[in-house]
Amino acid sequence: MQNLIDGCCSLLKWVIAMCLAVMVVLVFGNVVMRYGFNSGITLSEELSRWLFIWMTFMGAIVAVKEHGHLGTDMLVGKLGPKGKKFCMGLSHLLMLFVCGLLFKGTYDQAVINWDTTSAVMQVSMVWIYMPGVIFSLLGGFMILIEFIGLLTGQIKDEDLVLIQESEESPHGEPSSNTLAARK
Repeated sequence: MQNLIDGCCSLLKWVIAMCLAVMVVLVFGNVVMRYGFNSGITLSEELSRWLFIWMTFMGAIVAVKEHGHLGTDMLVGKLGPKGKKFCMGLSHLLMLFVCGLLFKGTYDQAVINWDTTSAVMQVSMVWIYMPGVIFSLLGGFMILIEFIGLLTGQIKDEDLVLIQESEESPHGEPSSNTLAARK
């Protein structure tokens, strides 16, 4: 299962890079066309906005897998193993709840806007809401797998704090997470 998730995230990283490249070409090309030739690419702004939305949600999926979201360990870092497990379990339950809310909201909006088309590209507005649906499903699935691993004791005590406040330890040395990420 982990290999499938890793492969999916690797694919998403490539798709994110392609979205960014297309956005750069569209926006830069539109600027050159407007100032140099007094014309423009009609769908540049709308397509760039849509690609940005997709890129953001795909990046969030990768960040969930890599524990790359911002956070602080000021309180949890001072707790014992049982306290860390409780906090990790509680945070996973809250994240699953938020994923459920996001799924319901974006799915409902997708259904409502199924027949609505965008102003320039004349494409169904459902494509604006689909990244939220996809993120809530994939992100929720990864969080659920981790939560089950916590309940079954598959997560080691040293992995209970998912984030680090700083790239360096208090002694000025790179943290073990930073060293592991560099390998």
